[in-house]
Amino acid sequence: MYLKKALWAEGLSAPRPSPESESQPQQQQQPPPETAVQELVNSLNRKRLYREVTLALKTGLRDARAEFSFLRLRGLRNLLKFLRSVAESDSTVHLFCQTQSLPDLQVVRAVFEHSLKEREQEEVESIDHICEGVEALKITSPSTDAEVALALRVLEGCCLLHRESTALAHQHNAIQVLMNILSTRGVLEQGACLDALVSIMLDSSANQMEFEACNGIEEVAELIRDKQVDENLRLKCGEFLLLLIGHVNGRERPPLAAIHEDIRRLLGEKSASLIWAASQFGSTLDPKERLTALHIQARRVLESLDLY
Repeated sequence: MYLKKALWAEGLSAPRPSPESESQPQQQQQPPPETAVQELVNSLNRKRLYREVTLALKTGLRDARAEFSFLRLRGLRNLLKFLRSVAESDSTVHLFCQTQSLPDLQVVRAVFEHSLKEREQEEVESIDHICEGVEALKITSPSTDAEVALALRVLEGCCLLHRESTALAHQHNAIQVLMNILSTRGVLEQGACLDALVSIMLDSSANQMEFEACNGIEEVAELIRDKQVDENLRLKCGEFLLLLIGHVNGRERPPLAAIHEDIRRLLGEKSASLIWAASQFGSTLDPKERLTALHIQARRVLESLDLY
């Protein structure tokens, strides 16, 4: 969604100063009050922006709900581009949050009902569907690895922009679905899954408690301890634990009350202390420096594990 300024708005949004006002000292000049024309232009701009947001959502969701994986993949790509565009402006974020109260425009619902849905093998029990005019079975192609990874990225972005989407994800058993992906899928999906887990647990006690009930820490610890696992995935697990301690669980009376003890038991005293200490720093850094610091700290956690 890349919005261009409306042609009819040119010259109306900011009235030109009069010659008398230009001759006055700068300190004495007062900003002109908003005229009726300006109010009309602003109202039209808001309505136009809402139409653009809903159109982009409907277009992406139409493909994301398709029967064929290649169409769903195209829809997810468009939705991810849309979310990145939305994040650039507070006004579009606000409009996006408004649209997520409408079931037909809910991104999280579409992701779980189509791309992240576990599909059982569909079999034709008889030839009646072919010979006797009975309505044909609806065959839906299974989700590919690329589709699952992209769907997780869309889920992550949606939950970060719209906090209420974490509650909707909980209704679709998000933690159980993601933990299944983490234990059965490939490296591409597992990395995206860890990022999505952070986003759906942020400010969501229900999802945090579900993560604890699913023994999520044990699953992540098993991956990071296994030296046969791809090193980038192990680093991602280290980043996940740092974010889990420092941001997701950094609140009073957290649902994951025993997380420090679990990490100490699973990874050892040294690694647990390093994770706790590293997670307490970096809040004053800018986003790029914070990301670099997170990579460095995750590398140190991995090195502390490999020494023993």
